[in-house]
Amino acid sequence: MALRIGIRREDKNIWEKRVPLIPEHIKKLKDENGIQTVIQSYPNRAFTDSDYVAAGAAVKEDLSECPVVFAVKEVPIKLLKENTTYIFFSHTIKGQDYNMPLLQKLLDLKCTLIDYETIKDANGRRVVFFGRYAGYAGMIDTLHGMGKRYLYLGKNTPFTKVKPAYEYKDLNEAKLHLKLISDELRESSLVEMPHLVVGFAGYGNVSQGAQEIFDILPFTEISAKQLASGEYEKVGLVKVVFREEDMVEPVDESKDFDLQEYYSKPENYKSNFEQYLDKMDALINAIFWNENYPRFITKEYLKNNADNLRLQVIGDITCDIDGAVEITYKATDSDNPAFVYDPETDQFTDGYEGKGLVDITVDNLPAEMPRDSSVGFSKALAPFVPGIVNADYNSSFADVKLPEEIKRAVVVYNGELTPNYKYLEEFLK
Repeated sequence: MALRIGIRREDKNIWEKRVPLIPEHIKKLKDENGIQTVIQSYPNRAFTDSDYVAAGAAVKEDLSECPVVFAVKEVPIKLLKENTTYIFFSHTIKGQDYNMPLLQKLLDLKCTLIDYETIKDANGRRVVFFGRYAGYAGMIDTLHGMGKRYLYLGKNTPFTKVKPAYEYKDLNEAKLHLKLISDELRESSLVEMPHLVVGFAGYGNVSQGAQEIFDILPFTEISAKQLASGEYEKVGLVKVVFREEDMVEPVDESKDFDLQEYYSKPENYKSNFEQYLDKMDALINAIFWNENYPRFITKEYLKNNADNLRLQVIGDITCDIDGAVEITYKATDSDNPAFVYDPETDQFTDGYEGKGLVDITVDNLPAEMPRDSSVGFSKALAPFVPGIVNADYNSSFADVKLPEEIKRAVVVYNGELTPNYKYLEEFLK
């Protein structure tokens, strides 16, 4: 029996042009492992049908002959086929209400689900992800938003020349443009602003991507303690990266901060992040958060400080709705990425103008750099494909021979939740 994988079209929204596996890797899988690929036609894809055909793939609408199907976004419930192994971002592992019907259907159809989000190494680090590209696009969009916001406030900065990430041909073109803006900043400073502080909440892959873009510009880096004390040279662009110990403190003031305790018992900690908010101009939110952790920006703080608000722009790359940034009330589209929140009226207005502060909340940022992000993602995913395809799914889950990183990411196996994901039964009820 021929080894076949399917790749479905990404038609969840008009912005989605990414692919899980690029033509170069499809060809390598065929030449080295005898794996045939069937791909659905889709003109919006970052790589064309002809690119895949040249790599040896077949273009067909029907993927039913493929026992393993790859996608980026969720496969629509009505298109799921029984006894099929699916690999995609399922957005189910937190018990998300809106995708419990999807999870239930996978169980009913005796399918197997492998979720990219849970493919991790032995140390719990994700190995297949788009996160760095979310950081790239999110930082570019935030710089663009800063240009728009400060122009509205009557301050002309070089950031007015930064385009949204999706308007650049690729990452390289964006970086080259930012280097030109960097040269201008070195010659003329910020224009009309003595200094501008940009904070980064978090230091993982997303934050690293955002910082890589920011670091093209001339800047001075300071610590969170320096920002809090005000003891630094207030000239030009200033960068500060916040770690957990900078952002929270134990509820019991007699105790010291303990990172592992914070992860395991976040209820023992409270936010002290507000001490920085009147000292920053822009913030990139790139930190992991769920409802067990404290919020870092609250509506109450913003309301109490509405008359003297220095913070003007938030790039909420993490985009947890009603999450670490409480004013993130919706995810936005790339062509309408921002809204202004007025703390006094608790009202939101799309765009960059108005009283309050700007929040940029695009939740599909890697799609703004579809070709670059697909290449990086496919490079990480492709080595696991032979192990996924060659596994005997007729064996028990305990006995199935999958790469360990993949086995840990199996949420559903032949219509049953695997041991690590049994907790989802409560959400399915």
